[in-house]
Amino acid sequence: MSLKTIHNVFFIGIGGVGMSALARYFALDGKSVGGYDKTPTLITQSLIELGLPVQFEMALDQIDKRFMNPSDTLIVFTPAISDSNVILQYFKAHDFQVLKRSEVLGLVTQSTQCLAVAGTHGKTTTSSILGHLMYVCNEKVTAFIGGISENYQSNLIQNGTEISVVEADEFDRSFLTLSPDFACITSMDADHLDIYNSEDDLVETFKQFTHKIKPSGKLFVRKGLPLEGITYGVNEVADYSATNVRIENGSYHFDLKTPHGLIQHITFHLPGAHNLSNAVAALAMALEFGCEIENLKTALSTYKGVKRRFTYQIKTEDFVFIDDYAHHPTEINAVYQAVKEMYPSQKVAVVFQPHLFSRTNDFADEFAASLSQFDAAFLLDIYPARELPIVGVTSGWLLDKIKSPIKKLITKSDIASEIKKLGYPVFITLGAGDIGVEVSELKEKLSYAY
Repeated sequence: MSLKTIHNVFFIGIGGVGMSALARYFALDGKSVGGYDKTPTLITQSLIELGLPVQFEMALDQIDKRFMNPSDTLIVFTPAISDSNVILQYFKAHDFQVLKRSEVLGLVTQSTQCLAVAGTHGKTTTSSILGHLMYVCNEKVTAFIGGISENYQSNLIQNGTEISVVEADEFDRSFLTLSPDFACITSMDADHLDIYNSEDDLVETFKQFTHKIKPSGKLFVRKGLPLEGITYGVNEVADYSATNVRIENGSYHFDLKTPHGLIQHITFHLPGAHNLSNAVAALAMALEFGCEIENLKTALSTYKGVKRRFTYQIKTEDFVFIDDYAHHPTEINAVYQAVKEMYPSQKVAVVFQPHLFSRTNDFADEFAASLSQFDAAFLLDIYPARELPIVGVTSGWLLDKIKSPIKKLITKSDIASEIKKLGYPVFITLGAGDIGVEVSELKEKLSYAY
């Protein structure tokens, strides 16, 4: 199909971070855009403020008439939407062009130079860094980000349409719809085992993704992954490597070893070795693309991060409150490494909301080990997302496996009082469910307390 013949785009699940980025893109492209989502959020509110009609009832009679013509309307849905969704069923039954978000992203990027970032962890931060670098270097880029950029307060960064930066999402094998010029793989840890048969199946699918790269393209891989490509790392023997790394005033200062020589005196303000690795990946892609070194150094020094990726909510001499999206043991380990790097002698408390019964079940021992590193661990009930419960898989079951000296199962309404009572100087909220909705109120309550 050709997007040129489409005048109207209706999104089922428009509040998703990837879906809303596409909605913004089509709205800026002059198309009529609207959609449905189950729950009002800050993202849906921002779309409404742009003038996009968003409905929260699964009712066909609420859909604007302009979206009811199959000849010039595209329907976009996310795999998180159930097949029983009445709106989705209607459009499928009445000859509309109905595509998954990933398929539409493939169509949008077909006519661009596409730089795609894949990986079970790190793709949002890496793609947002890369989008920012390309934007500041004045490249004609559109970047679709799986989070809200702190620099742009949006999940869409746009300075033109000749180049696209996208997250290549492994969920539902979505990234196989892309044909990138450059691709990066940050990690291939076992995840989404409700989709993949095994870790080997997931790794094999990542390898299939590398075959989607255009013949003249380039593959970038974190050093140590079982793939052939341009390697990157931190203090490693790799094609691109951060060296002479030191921390000054909470920021990284480093040199970058490249195949073409050493680039000195680079500054990056996000904490955590995992984030520094992501920055090296983005720099490698931008340098291979042809961006100027000095422009890239300036751009990286102004990068502010992505919301809910080690985001400081409170940062005083007496108390620190950090919020992060981490929902996999590897990600929790990365957050722990970053916080201990910044606050090596302080006691740290974590509140974690497990995401998905299947993921909790598949990685229970790994979750327990990662959470046991913290001085105090509080668990919320499992956020089910798209799943039904699994017998015996509960937060209480996970809590029993955790070895932290202080551990407790709590509700969202208990968080502030438990943290105040504990009195630890560093506090972190973790999870990919609705724990993020609590952050603003927690910040207010804890700011007042401290």
